[in-house]
Amino acid sequence: MLSKAEFVGLKNYITIFTEDELFLKSVRNTLYFTVLSVPLQMIIALGGALLLNTQVRGKRAFRTIFYLPSLIPIVVSSVMWLWLFNSQYGLINYLLHSVGLNRVQWIDSRHMVIPSLTIMNIWNVGNIIIIFLAGLQGIPKDLLEAVEIDGGRYWHKFRFVIIPLLSPIILYNMIVNMIKCLQLFVEPYIMTGGGPVNSSFSFVLHIYNNAFKYGKMGVANAMAWVLFILTLLISLVIFKTSCHWTYYEGDR
Repeated sequence: MLSKAEFVGLKNYITIFTEDELFLKSVRNTLYFTVLSVPLQMIIALGGALLLNTQVRGKRAFRTIFYLPSLIPIVVSSVMWLWLFNSQYGLINYLLHSVGLNRVQWIDSRHMVIPSLTIMNIWNVGNIIIIFLAGLQGIPKDLLEAVEIDGGRYWHKFRFVIIPLLSPIILYNMIVNMIKCLQLFVEPYIMTGGGPVNSSFSFVLHIYNNAFKYGKMGVANAMAWVLFILTLLISLVIFKTSCHWTYYEGDR
């Protein structure tokens, strides 16, 4: 790792794409997690923000409850969810069994491990709720009242006022959470080690193993550049298409 650097040209990139059997697997797992997590996070966070923006009793307490998971260190929450998802003595399976349902192999099944990590990721959605809530409270009330005067229902306010005015915030949250999901590492590292059968083996975990487990710093650096380019391309696509659904106050 600390040996003298030697220029090898594109050798490491060729190795990644032609010889590394786990490379494409790690990319697929990471993209699967991202595609599954980001939309669910956005929908649940927006729903929570809409609920907290109403005149519900105890909404200050609910804001605190929703935001608390964001304050828990990711290592601590990973250990906690490792216990919750345990197929033998985990709390979730205990509750399922107590109501007559079958136990689920949450992180022990190659089909359920990514959805399980997605559930854990959604639990940590409090910061997105707060951002959406701030945007909702910035929407002029006279616009919402105008919809009511015209005979519109809540759906019309949501579709033609709330969503357009929140669209820049939706774009921001989408980009930030997409980048976060593509950097998935701590959860599979602590909870699954990339298993079972490499079903939760993420791209960043693959980079980490090459750098610090196998001492292949050159290969790890090449993978990091691939991740950067992948993140950049997805971000550019989102920004390029956002002009069709994002509304800014200066737009006409």
